Amino acid sequence: MSGNAAALTMSQAIPLRRSVADAEQHLGWRDRLAQLDLVPDLGDNIGSAEWWRGLATLTLLCGTAIATFPGIQPLQVGGTPALDAADFNEARAQMIVPLAFGGDTGRHMAATDAVRPLTQTPERPQIELTATLGSGDSFARLLERSGVGSSEAQALARQVSGAVPLADIAPGTRIDLILGRRAARTMPRPVEALAMRARFDLRIEMERQGGQLVMRRIPIAVDATPLRIRGRVGDSLYRSARAAGAPPAAIQSYLRVVGKQISVGSDIRAGDEFDIIVDYRRAETGETETGKLLYAGLIRGGKAKLSMLEWNVDGRTQWFEASGVGEQRGGMTRPTNGRVTSTFGMRRHPILGYKRMHSGMDFGGGYGAPIYAVTDGVVTIAGRHGGFGNYVKLNHGNGLGTGYGHMSRIAVRSGQRVRRGQVIGYIGSTGLSTGPHLHYELYRNGRAVNPSSVTFVTRALLEGKALADFRARIRSLTSIAPGAALTPIAAKQVEGPKLGSLADVASKRAGDGI
Repeated sequence: MSGNAAALTMSQAIPLRRSVADAEQHLGWRDRLAQLDLVPDLGDNIGSAEWWRGLATLTLLCGTAIATFPGIQPLQVGGTPALDAADFNEARAQMIVPLAFGGDTGRHMAATDAVRPLTQTPERPQIELTATLGSGDSFARLLERSGVGSSEAQALARQVSGAVPLADIAPGTRIDLILGRRAARTMPRPVEALAMRARFDLRIEMERQGGQLVMRRIPIAVDATPLRIRGRVGDSLYRSARAAGAPPAAIQSYLRVVGKQISVGSDIRAGDEFDIIVDYRRAETGETETGKLLYAGLIRGGKAKLSMLEWNVDGRTQWFEASGVGEQRGGMTRPTNGRVTSTFGMRRHPILGYKRMHSGMDFGGGYGAPIYAVTDGVVTIAGRHGGFGNYVKLNHGNGLGTGYGHMSRIAVRSGQRVRRGQVIGYIGSTGLSTGPHLHYELYRNGRAVNPSSVTFVTRALLEGKALADFRARIRSLTSIAPGAALTPIAAKQVEGPKLGSLADVASKRAGDGI
């Protein structure tokens, strides 16, 4: 090097390399052992020498593990020796044992001659208890489980049914009972007094007077003003409605009703107002009862954007808009649960033996399986109909109709109005049929069409007096001021005891519910 110049020879830049063979000849045994792969990937190069070497290593390791397995031997654990009878009694006398297990504490002296056994144990002159009516239970069975005799329980049930139908007594109703002294130990106790909240607006009290149970009906005044809740939607309709005091069940019903008309996620704005009206009752004794959703509304800019009311038409309840238009229902239900065995089109007739048009669809099924109406309609034919055997035809309006053939039994009559999903007959093999099945046809303006090509869409409409009554009901509900049902009412004056000891029972149960 001289100055700022430098020189580099090629031998310095690229050192000469030895060949691979020369390098392997100069490797020692340690290097060769380090390069040996004893555990190669058995999923790669299957069948090669390297793969067989890995398999041998795996076999050797597994055999070594099995050969050196020490086995499993139970461990001997020493415990405290069991106490003999004398030591156990000594220790038990100093224990604190629950009374349910016959507890005794400390030492006890044996009985002396001064102790005389009782010839008869005394029994309580009366028993006060509370029984709860369960779901699916009966009033008489409840009394029998409480210790009342079967005949007296049946008589009490008949007596109570004269004041209120036993089916109207809601599950969960609490019944206060006083059972008197038995005439003999083998006889059930008689009922001395009974009290219960039979209905939300009625309380029943009974007391034995002169050997007979005398009933006293206590009517309870109830305010049935519906509860109206309004508020701004804000960030979340559900949270806003809950904050305004709407019950969770009513909000869920509201969202289901509104969601069938508009999109809850995109069509409802933060500045809109929800309008919820639910059935609500409150008794003069202070109890309240919230029922189902009556009205669902949505207000935008001070005007009603959506107004929905539940209404009953022809025995069916559904939600209608303020204009009297009901819910839209699309699609047809399946006429039976069996699989499709033959489709619409040309085919060789299984009985006649020649090709002809098959004007419907066949559904297989067991003999007697139910057949359903695919949508609402009126029965126009119900009886024998040529090769169809027992046959039912329904008219659905707008030129559409359906037919159901080969029935074993018909469950409707001509002129009857049927609903979607109603059983109209049962699968059979009447007429020209090789076995039990349903032949289902769809008609448009009297001509058979492919049933799989048509989807019914129905929408109920209110007209005339029904529409006027419907709108009057909407005006009546929307005239209720929000929160009007929550205004305080005068509390009922507490009545003095009139049933003797039963008043003591009622006072002890105060605050525990109806």
